[in-house]
Amino acid sequence: MMLENPVRFIKGVGEKRARILSKLGIEKAGDLLFHFPRRWEDRRHFKKIGELVDGEKATILGKVVDAESTITPRGLVIVKAVIDDISGVAYLTWFNQPYMKKRFKALKGKKVVAYGTVKRNRWGVEIENPEWEEVEEGENSLHLGRIVPIYPLTEGISQIQMRKIIYNALEQFAPCLEEVIPSRIREKRGLMPIYQAIREIHFPSSARSLSEARRRLVYEEFFLLQVILALRQKEYKEEKGRSLEFDVFSELEKILPFKLTNAQRRVIEEVARDMREGHPMNRLIQGDVGSGKTIVALAAILIAVRCGYQCALMAPTEILAEQHFIVLSNLLFPLGVKITLLVGGLSQKEKNLAKKLVAEGETDLVIGTHALLEEDVEFKNLGLVIIDEQHRFGVIQRAKLRQKGINPEVLVMTATPIPRTLALTVYGDLDVSVIDELPPGRQPVKTFWVPKSRRKWAYSFVREEIKKGRQAYAVCPLIEESEKLQAEAAEKLASDLAHLLPDVKIGLLHGQMRPKEKEEVMNQFRERKIDLLVSTPVIEVGIDVPNATVMVIEDADRFGLAQLHQLRGRVGRGEYQSYCILIATPRTEEAKRRLQVMVETNDGFRIAEEDLAIRGPGEFFGTRQHGLPDLKLANIIKDVKILEEAREDGMQIIEIDPHLRLPEHRLLAKKIKERFGDTIEMLDIG
Repeated sequence: MMLENPVRFIKGVGEKRARILSKLGIEKAGDLLFHFPRRWEDRRHFKKIGELVDGEKATILGKVVDAESTITPRGLVIVKAVIDDISGVAYLTWFNQPYMKKRFKALKGKKVVAYGTVKRNRWGVEIENPEWEEVEEGENSLHLGRIVPIYPLTEGISQIQMRKIIYNALEQFAPCLEEVIPSRIREKRGLMPIYQAIREIHFPSSARSLSEARRRLVYEEFFLLQVILALRQKEYKEEKGRSLEFDVFSELEKILPFKLTNAQRRVIEEVARDMREGHPMNRLIQGDVGSGKTIVALAAILIAVRCGYQCALMAPTEILAEQHFIVLSNLLFPLGVKITLLVGGLSQKEKNLAKKLVAEGETDLVIGTHALLEEDVEFKNLGLVIIDEQHRFGVIQRAKLRQKGINPEVLVMTATPIPRTLALTVYGDLDVSVIDELPPGRQPVKTFWVPKSRRKWAYSFVREEIKKGRQAYAVCPLIEESEKLQAEAAEKLASDLAHLLPDVKIGLLHGQMRPKEKEEVMNQFRERKIDLLVSTPVIEVGIDVPNATVMVIEDADRFGLAQLHQLRGRVGRGEYQSYCILIATPRTEEAKRRLQVMVETNDGFRIAEEDLAIRGPGEFFGTRQHGLPDLKLANIIKDVKILEEAREDGMQIIEIDPHLRLPEHRLLAKKIKERFGDTIEMLDIG
């Protein structure tokens, strides 16, 4: 309970600082203990200024000699503070921060610590925009002569103040911390006690103890997550489902104009086995662009429908929902399967009719967007839920759609391959199948990256392909603000290209069009009445026109790697060699790296790994609601081994104690309820 104490009562805080700390999410004493450093500086041995090397990151300690400012002809204010440590002199430099001159003038003769990237040039040694702090004499125990924590801060609080506050909080509250990891697991994994780990992560006694403290805390983050995923998985497995048995392969042979790949056959067998087993399926299908996930969904739909149940397929965009509707209607119509489309762009009358058909059981399969989650969408007999492009939907949305039936089978699909470590972290409650084979005859798409100065060349290449009887896409730049601005950008691009390519039939597609208009444009493109389809990024997934062989992406540096790979996947779907042209003059190293990766590989799994490495896990999924937990210390790229250990132990605990009711698991159940709140309301624990 003491950890719940308001932070204002801790020595060195008070009302004013409590308001500042609340900006960092620190409200209670416990929040302070878990406000971890973002890095640590080894201040046992400072680097001498005279020995600094160009390009290295270094921490120096020296006396302030003076501070001066100059103004360039363009009005830029440059402040330079001179630091001396006897071995040499370094300049600390700031741009357009004129107040720094006054601050350093006031520190003349006093010692400061500075950290940053060293530049050696004709003026000597320089560190631009360094992190720095004044050294308080007599306070060396926290700020000097040791490995020192550097914290995330906000305006109004300094590193020195934060260190003192956290040190005081540790003295008072570290002994109150409770162990949530059972003792047998701590012994098995050689983990230090929680109170020791928290002390060492803030004020390490050695580099080794810091490493051990971090391992202990990373393990706990992963362990809590894996226990909740194991609980979810167990809950699904224990639910009474239905045993759906049907020889789907003989039916597929009647309607498919091609042979299944071995990978498709294997995954369909896994799905059919799940649906037979008598408890609800909960499976994730991963497959690269064009690997044929829709056929797996088709197989699951046939099994459910032939056993007398309704199916729901939810997609993230109207265009993808409409594409699924067209493809599945063509395949299932000969078999007498009734399909309904339910998307936001329909008129109220059309929506009402669709909902009536679903509620009365007059449709076997409803395909839609978030519209399917609305409360007035009711099913007569929902037996299968399919969610496409799973990373666009959160755990809560998945649960919401499931609740429209009684323990329906759940199949989730993604064409954004997820590295194994991330799948373990985010989808640990799902069984995972991978379609790791492309249909025969598919050739890798050749990818070129050209600067904006070669834009005309790109479209002359498009014209040549169209002369050969092929078709092409041109995607306008990504504009995050609104679909309306996206639509305007696409209209402008279509108009520009009409002048540049007067002999080419150009079509336009964007999210502001009504479903019927979009369908009409796509049909014209499929029927080759349009040569070049200009579009917003709405065509990212699901569009399948085998005759299209060129994808031009304007301002490609504005797109993420996964999105670029998805867009490229719209071509290369037929027998002809296909091309992707990325038009961009990127400014950042990160953007250059993304484009370079696209040129180097067509492998979606490698692209996903690179994407994760460039952006980090938080950004990989876009927003928190997509189910990615809030990991403070753990890094799912670097800490794979710890993640796997935590998964093994988490699953073992739920095998032994499925509802966490044993005395040694009491604190674990309590912590999980605190930590995961609304996402576990349906779980019976503690």
